[in-house]
Amino acid sequence: MIPGPIEFTPDVLRAMGMPTTSHVAPNFIEIFGQALEDLRNVFLAPSGQPFVVPGSGTLAMDMAAANLVEPRDHALVVNTGYFSDRFAKILERYGAIVTHVHARTVGDAPPLGEVESALQSIKPKLMTITHVDTSTAVATNVRELAALGRKHEALVIVDGVCATAGEEMRQDEWGIDLALTASQKALGVPPGLALVVAGPRAMETFKKRKKPVGNFYADWTEWLPIMHAYEGRKPSYFATPAVNLMWALYVSLKGILAEGMEVRFARHKKLSDAFKAAMGALTLKQVPIRPENYATTLSGLYYPEGVDKGVLKYIDEAGVIVAGGLHPAIREQYFRVGHMGAVTGNDVIATVAAIESGLARVGYKFEKGSGIVAAQRGLA
Repeated sequence: MIPGPIEFTPDVLRAMGMPTTSHVAPNFIEIFGQALEDLRNVFLAPSGQPFVVPGSGTLAMDMAAANLVEPRDHALVVNTGYFSDRFAKILERYGAIVTHVHARTVGDAPPLGEVESALQSIKPKLMTITHVDTSTAVATNVRELAALGRKHEALVIVDGVCATAGEEMRQDEWGIDLALTASQKALGVPPGLALVVAGPRAMETFKKRKKPVGNFYADWTEWLPIMHAYEGRKPSYFATPAVNLMWALYVSLKGILAEGMEVRFARHKKLSDAFKAAMGALTLKQVPIRPENYATTLSGLYYPEGVDKGVLKYIDEAGVIVAGGLHPAIREQYFRVGHMGAVTGNDVIATVAAIESGLARVGYKFEKGSGIVAAQRGLA
């Protein structure tokens, strides 16, 4: 129950175990093209151009910056934690002049008014938003932030690595110019794929570049013909695709769309609310300080007084693996639980039970079973 890599469904794992075909085999060309088409439906981006490239979520961030940033461009980072900082470093690597609008404290999100003031002041070419920062479990108000970005003519880039296919996101409707993610989180595919969906404004900005892209592997000049070829069901080559991961992505996307995006968003919200209710019953405090910023794909929880990360060993021994802290300012003070993708209500109950078991073993005083009861009520 860590926030990625998550647990994967049996059909996805079976796809990973298939004999590896050629990347220009007719059946592989077909599933690659279908996966590109299905990505538009998962991102709710009918006008978007998908890119699927072997790599991590960091590569997806790198692709966004490499293709859209030129030296001396101004960029605004809506900063909610560790991965917002990472995006800023990547932007700076390509010559951007970066301005941050920081959350006032760990666990918060920058006020919309401060973001708009920064947009008015620096008039950035682009603005980056971390939909869910995996280090803090803070979810931003992407819809309103995107509206502000479009109002001030900034390209809106959303890092959805810990959000896409779990948190509600409607790329076209909300005016998001580029959304990106990685395979190993709510998309439900083992690690190794960087996924980007670029909207019309992002593609137009790319086509109007004055200088070549400074990263050979990430250059859309190389990848765009490949995506067009596969979607047109034709063979092509730039770099060898991750063949088995593409089969797994194809299978997972079919499952996601069979569930339906509206149902999927609601299911993730229900599981998250039930888990958070259970943690509240155990009087564990959330890292996000405002309920409106609670992520639905994971939870960040402070250890109760007198308890430290040693409890994680006992939670593990009870049958559930959760993640320790990541944000440098509070690393030793909290732990993280992912609840996305194929996670079920039974998984939530089992996780709450394991956390109760771990807390009991380190001497934390609470009403036994109260978390499980709260979770069951939330799931009922």
